Amino acid sequence: MQDPLAFVIAIAHIAAALALLNGVTTTFGQAKIAAQAIESMGRQPEAADSIRSTMFIGLAMGETSGIYGLLIAIVMLFANPLVDILLNYLG
Repeated sequence: MQDPLAFVIAIAHIAAALALLNGVTTTFGQAKIAAQAIESMGRQPEAADSIRSTMFIGLAMGETSGIYGLLIAIVMLFANPLVDILLNYLG
C-alpha cells in the first residue's frame, strides 16, 4: 500500500460494485413478486383486484431498494466523502 489515496479509491470502487449487486437481486425479487401474483390471480380470479394492488405496492418497494443501491454506488464513485477526509488527514 504505497499510495493511500489510490487504496481508498479502489475500496470505494469495490463498495460501489457491491451496491450495484443490489440491482441484480432486486430484478429477481420483482420477477418473483409478479410470478406469485399472476399465479394467485389464476387460482382466485375473484380476488384479482386486491392481489394486483398488493403486487404493485410490493413492486414499488422492491424498486425503491434498487434505486437506493444505485444512489449509494453513485455517491461512492463521484462524491465520496472518504477521499475528502483522507486528503484532509494527509494534507
